[in-house]
Amino acid sequence: MAVEVGSKAPDFTLNDYNRQPVTLSSFQGEQAVLLVFYPFAFSGICTGELCQVRDEFGEYESQGVQVLGVSVDTPFSLKAWAEQQNYQFPLLSDFWPHGEVAKLYGVFNADAGLAVRGTFLIDKDGVVRFAEVNQPGQARDQEAWKKAVAKLAA
Repeated sequence: MAVEVGSKAPDFTLNDYNRQPVTLSSFQGEQAVLLVFYPFAFSGICTGELCQVRDEFGEYESQGVQVLGVSVDTPFSLKAWAEQQNYQFPLLSDFWPHGEVAKLYGVFNADAGLAVRGTFLIDKDGVVRFAEVNQPGQARDQEAWKKAVAKLAA
């Protein structure tokens, strides 16, 4: 079961594609976080979704929201993908222990060994204010995130 709106976001530390640790709670009190789980780097739907985030990154940044992408890929493949697509937000590796953070958020598909498309908006206090889970092959409608971000900023 996915983490629900109104609950405290489970804290975690994962390495980004430069193998630098990123801790969710380090943003607390400073800025909200849009946590975007996706199945795999270089896959079609994931690339389309994250390129849209990249292209609209200024909207999130101007509203004080840090975007963090999370998948079970290795930091090495994430770095290659980030460089290829010019992503300006951290991509975090939930590679080992495999999918542990995705499991915390209830978005790990154990049969396929991947994170499904889970999106969580976490406010400055560490509380989940928006949560949506889409299955593999089902692209997200990012307008819902933007409405939640705007509501948070209001």
